Amino acid sequence: MHIHILGICGTFMGSLALLARALGHTVTGSDANVYPPMSTQLEEAGVTIQAGYLIEHLQPAPDLVVVGNAMKRGMDVIEYMLDTGLRYTSGPQFLSEQVLQSRHVIAVAGTHGKTTTTTMLAWILHYAGIDTGFLIGGVPLVDTTDEHLQQVFAHSSYLGVEVNSLGAEKNSSERSKTGYFVIEADEYDSAFFDKRSKFVHYRPRTAILNNLEFDHADIFADLNAIQTQFHHMVRMIPSTGRIIMPAATASLEDTLAKGVWTPIWRTSVIDSAVAKADTEDSVPKDSSDWQAELIRKDGGQFKVTFTAGDNETAIVDWSMSGMHNVNNALVAVAAAYDVGVSVSTACAALSAFAGIKRRMELIGDINDILVFDDFAHHPTAISTTLDGAKKKLSNRRIWAIIEPRSNTMKMGIHQDSLAESAALADDTLWYEPTGLEWGLREVIDNANATNSNIDNQQVLSSVDAIIEHISIHAQAGDAIVIMSNGGFEGIHQRLLTTLRSK
Repeated sequence: MHIHILGICGTFMGSLALLARALGHTVTGSDANVYPPMSTQLEEAGVTIQAGYLIEHLQPAPDLVVVGNAMKRGMDVIEYMLDTGLRYTSGPQFLSEQVLQSRHVIAVAGTHGKTTTTTMLAWILHYAGIDTGFLIGGVPLVDTTDEHLQQVFAHSSYLGVEVNSLGAEKNSSERSKTGYFVIEADEYDSAFFDKRSKFVHYRPRTAILNNLEFDHADIFADLNAIQTQFHHMVRMIPSTGRIIMPAATASLEDTLAKGVWTPIWRTSVIDSAVAKADTEDSVPKDSSDWQAELIRKDGGQFKVTFTAGDNETAIVDWSMSGMHNVNNALVAVAAAYDVGVSVSTACAALSAFAGIKRRMELIGDINDILVFDDFAHHPTAISTTLDGAKKKLSNRRIWAIIEPRSNTMKMGIHQDSLAESAALADDTLWYEPTGLEWGLREVIDNANATNSNIDNQQVLSSVDAIIEHISIHAQAGDAIVIMSNGGFEGIHQRLLTTLRSK
């Protein structure tokens, strides 16, 4: 079957394209925004990508058009698709019907950390020998000599072993035969003709609810609207399944107060240096079922304990940093345990975990100036990323370069918290693109003038100006963190080239 995907370079749709290829379909696609790493992995997999959204891309007619949620009525290609009666579906619906029906789905939902947590969990299961399918909204980093793991995590999705409803294998593998599928469960809408959240299609048996804040203001009126979608998914989780979530998260507890029929494990992270000051116990106690006790303040080493079980413990000693990544790791360990992976095996897997592209990914070291690429595009994500960077790179001056690119940021929904979110950086450069509907410069200047913790942030209106400023002022021993959920006009390689020339 020939499948054409509209919006193929989106993180979800690109991963879906690889799964469709693995199912044996001929896959083509088109997109207005073609940039790495998604475009690179698609081209390497033999998927033909066409620039723009042209009617000609649907001629001759494909057997099925998979419509990305960036497509809207009024676009020529959409009107042509509807007028000519082409068969079409949404990405989440295609995934549900073609891949997930026979699987034990483990869904990772939340405003932040979905991609990282999904990757961690998939990595743990494969490390444990469980041949698990997965779809991740990013490209994993792989640093291992294990050829199987290198092959599996070469891309952002993997079909894995499929098991039909009678338990018979549909394809073979020397690894364990399970029929698990780990998926990044996005709350964004499915398509212009289906305004439900993507994850409503997935019907998970195990669900991680990592956190819940207001985001996607272009489709949700308020936090309650997002909570409603989360509860739609909760209604589908069977009583024999499992929900895993951080303890004391009011927005999630309010969501579950609408009704929950599934056992819950709650998790918590404890800074032992602080907590032990008030207790004589070696492990601080609380009501959570799973605990991570920090050994290193930057989160680079911590101990996991299953307090609701037999207090099985193990140590994670890894290259990641930040409290947010410890939280992500803890729920991943719990989810893996729920499907049969021991705590010790899961922690050993995480100790060998390299991370994923565009999540504090070191992309260059030019004369001892470190340059990182990060996907942070929400004030909470910006703050937690910089917190981890300051703790891990405590001997370096931290530069933050931030593009307010998400739809919510462009609408100015979080403008009052933007400056504060970057307060941990030693110097911050905000990019104000042409056409921003609110005054970023005014917001930042006001914060500099009224907040004693913020006096080192400025707004520049071009990428060239940002690169010039960094090339003049950055020094050996600095670390630069570039934050955007898009291509940022190629600033990453342009900056590296300029620093090399200096």
